[in-house]
Amino acid sequence: MDFEEAADAVYAAPAADFIATRNELAKQLKAGGDALGSTRLKALRKPTVAAWVANLLARKLPDELDDLLALGDEFREATADLDGDRLRELTPRRHQVLDQLAKQAAKLAGDEGQKLSPDVATKLRETLDAALIDPAAGDAVREGRLSSALRHVGFGVVDENGEPSNVTPLTDERRQAARDRRKAQQAEESAAARKQRTADEEEREAAAREREEREAAEKAQAKQAFEAAVAAAQEAEAKVEDLDNQLDEAREALAEAQSLVHRLGAELDEARRAARDAQKESREARKHYNRL
Repeated sequence: MDFEEAADAVYAAPAADFIATRNELAKQLKAGGDALGSTRLKALRKPTVAAWVANLLARKLPDELDDLLALGDEFREATADLDGDRLRELTPRRHQVLDQLAKQAAKLAGDEGQKLSPDVATKLRETLDAALIDPAAGDAVREGRLSSALRHVGFGVVDENGEPSNVTPLTDERRQAARDRRKAQQAEESAAARKQRTADEEEREAAAREREEREAAEKAQAKQAFEAAVAAAQEAEAKVEDLDNQLDEAREALAEAQSLVHRLGAELDEARRAARDAQKESREARKHYNRL
């Protein structure tokens, strides 16, 4: 399993199992030698409920989602051609497709035991609308790995009913002011994106440092335990050697004691024989004396 397969499996898991699935697959990637893939997988964020439902829709109903993205292509072509009639024709279809997909997504979520609140339903619809409007958002939704819901301000200029609205031509001064605002907004968005990237990088670096420190601490503990085990083994070996020496000495002492016992026993037997002989000689001598 590579990172892409693991990422798909993580976002395909039930929302409640996201963290456990991510951590387990990250361990598998690391065990398989893909440390970078493991780190990338751990950095994946748990999806919000709306994002999770959008991901579910991308997996279960890919053809219907492709129809939504194709409708977005038609909108962009009509907008580029300034075809008001075509935009008015497409707008009802836009609402119809969004309504249908939102209902299908809610049913899929219900089958998985997830009931959608009004707020989540709104965020899901905004996400699908963003997928229709923006190609990059469409690709992100189609990939099925969203961690957050998406939102777009709208496709072109529309009124409150979603119908195309007449646009007042801009003077050169107002056009330049609009360009300046767009540039300022783009610069602000770029700065925010850079800041977010920096924050994400700092978060990843902090996580990496924390992981390295934890691994270093675990290695230090393992080394300490190993050294303690070696010392204990050496102490045990020394004690065994000492006991062996004591046993040898005890055996030698026992042998000497047994030899001494044997020698003393022999001497005792000899002394007893000598005593008996002496008593016999004493009795004979007494008899001889009495006869005199």
